[in-house]
Amino acid sequence: MNPADALLVGGAGFLAGAVNAVAGGGTLITFPVLLAIGLPAITANTTSAVGLLAGYASGSVAYRHELAGQGPRIRGVLVAALLGGIVGAFLLLLTPGSFFRVFVPALVLLSCGLLAVQPLLASRLAVRQGKDHSWSVRVAVGLAAVYGAYFGGGLGVLLLAVLGLLIADGLQRLNALKVLLSLVINVVSALLFIVTGNVDWAAAGLLAVGALLGAVVGVRVARRLPPTLIRTAVVVLGIVVAVVLIVRP
Repeated sequence: MNPADALLVGGAGFLAGAVNAVAGGGTLITFPVLLAIGLPAITANTTSAVGLLAGYASGSVAYRHELAGQGPRIRGVLVAALLGGIVGAFLLLLTPGSFFRVFVPALVLLSCGLLAVQPLLASRLAVRQGKDHSWSVRVAVGLAAVYGAYFGGGLGVLLLAVLGLLIADGLQRLNALKVLLSLVINVVSALLFIVTGNVDWAAAGLLAVGALLGAVVGVRVARRLPPTLIRTAVVVLGIVVAVVLIVRP
């Protein structure tokens, strides 16, 4: 990896860490960058998952005040997140590289769609009521975890939508829970990816440093930056990436 590639990967990690803390969708930044420096699709996906762990951990610490008092709720969905993460990671490792490469554009577009409709989903948080620890929440989180471990793009948006529609609570507290669950899902899948050796450690390390710093900044400005601007930029980037992946031989 040359210095220019290293700078690009580190910068992508910083942006992804900040975006994940504010809106979600950071994988749509790191994944195409890792493809651009020459990593195969599955290796780019697994490396992104491992590299962004530091950002999720940093975000969870920064959100510790919003997580206070949510212990019972966290325990209620933790097993579902763990099991879903394991299933999704195994599915990724069992998927042939050629199949994953063809399927990726659809996943990217799905992630863009989730991110684009986030305002509509967020607007319903105040009117939908739900019960914490219900089976519906656990099943929904488990399915989201399968998707997130298989392809992380849009995981945060999907989790926030699930939590917001099924649990009655404030957006910031649910966002904090979303970041923590994203950390758990990515830890489970990353451990499996590490054991199989399917990780580019140089790129993962650069992503980790960038994401760690980016998450701290992202949480601090989450209530100040216009989320519409960030959301639009990430969605546009994702669509461009999907189109490039489709037309590339």
